[in-house]
Amino acid sequence: MLYAVTGVVLARELSQEEFGMVGAVLVFQAFASLLVDSGFSYALIQRKRPSRLDYSTVLWFNLLTAVALYAILFAAAPLIADCFQGDRRLIPLSRVIFLSMILNASAIVQTNRLMKAMDVRMVAASNSIGLVVGGITGIVLAVTGFGAWAVVWQTVATAAVKSLVLWTTSRWRPLARFSWSVLRSYFHIGSRMMLTSFLNTLFLNIYSFVIGNRAGLTSLGYYTQSDKWSKMGIMSITQVLTSSFVPALSAVQDDRQRFAALVSKMNRFTSYIVFPALLGLMLMATPIFHTLFGTKWDASIFLFQLLLLRGVFTVLMSLYNNYLLALGHGSAILRLEVFRDAVAVVALFATLPFIALETPENPVYGLEILLWGQFAATFAAWIATLIVTVRRTGVTFGSFISDALPYIAQTLLIIPLMYLASTMFESAILKLTVEAATLLILYVGGNHIFRSAVQRDVFAYIRGKSL
Repeated sequence: MLYAVTGVVLARELSQEEFGMVGAVLVFQAFASLLVDSGFSYALIQRKRPSRLDYSTVLWFNLLTAVALYAILFAAAPLIADCFQGDRRLIPLSRVIFLSMILNASAIVQTNRLMKAMDVRMVAASNSIGLVVGGITGIVLAVTGFGAWAVVWQTVATAAVKSLVLWTTSRWRPLARFSWSVLRSYFHIGSRMMLTSFLNTLFLNIYSFVIGNRAGLTSLGYYTQSDKWSKMGIMSITQVLTSSFVPALSAVQDDRQRFAALVSKMNRFTSYIVFPALLGLMLMATPIFHTLFGTKWDASIFLFQLLLLRGVFTVLMSLYNNYLLALGHGSAILRLEVFRDAVAVVALFATLPFIALETPENPVYGLEILLWGQFAATFAAWIATLIVTVRRTGVTFGSFISDALPYIAQTLLIIPLMYLASTMFESAILKLTVEAATLLILYVGGNHIFRSAVQRDVFAYIRGKSL
């Protein structure tokens, strides 16, 4: 909640250009953070019983890599500014915000251990406390006129507090040892997952780079705002739900019958959440933006909706990747990522000449064309990922579709009713309240009437019980 409040305050206080400045720097932050992890955290989760030396080795590797990359990026800050029309304001911004990379590196293994133990509560607690402190920092700096620096220090404070909470609440401490043999043992899965994640990160962030470089920082600001708010829903589902499924899947990886049953259960579980959440947010986009920001960010609304639509398939592909990861099919995941990125490149080049297009009524017309192309690419990648997952897991195509279909159908039936109910009101906040209430009452109430086992599982999971 505070993260959302912070985002609202920052969106009201900062200009589109200032958001664009931070978005430009975060492109490089994303790649650096990925290289820090190197995919070994995925390998740790996939391994049944990692030792204390395993965890310690990965931790020291992550920290050493983070420090080395920070030194390189510190020196490269002027070159980063040159990528965005030579704006020298980006130099000090980047050198400070990159500190969060080292802080986040110190928390990776602690988070990994908790996820391995299916203890998501402390992970959530550390994230929440970090967001509180970072949010307060960002709000204070924003309202006192620090501009883009408010987001920079918010990012650093959040990372620092999250790491501090994890280390002070955990009794685990690393050995003062580093083992190359341990690192090599994780290389098979880790290297493939790192390359997969690198390619995925490349094509999640290349849009910000291209937009900032071709269309300018103001257009990048509009995109950054829509991307930020769409990711709040998409990444929450991806990280909290699907990533916590891997340990449970790994535990039954040798029993294909139990594995298939668990896959079907997780398909239904995720579908129950993702379709009403993301498609419902698409309908509520305009009243959400008008309630929170007035009309300042209207150009971001349709971009936000397109990103949510693409996000439905992004979440599903992440879920399917976890099935493959639990079975040790790192090579298949890598090949799928290469295919996803290939179709994304085709779509990017096809829409590249239009990115900077504007009309008097629509300053982001070219960005809309870009995102339609990326949606088409994501849909094609989802089909390919589903085909490979069916082949590798042994779970039938019909099972995947039938698991999701009831929740798609319910959502599509409810959305027109949400819209009709909201037409009786002019106020944005009343429209939003009516639409959200209609979705909640009809969806949860309908599943309750039909005694949905998945809904009971979801509520149990929220209370802290495992699947």
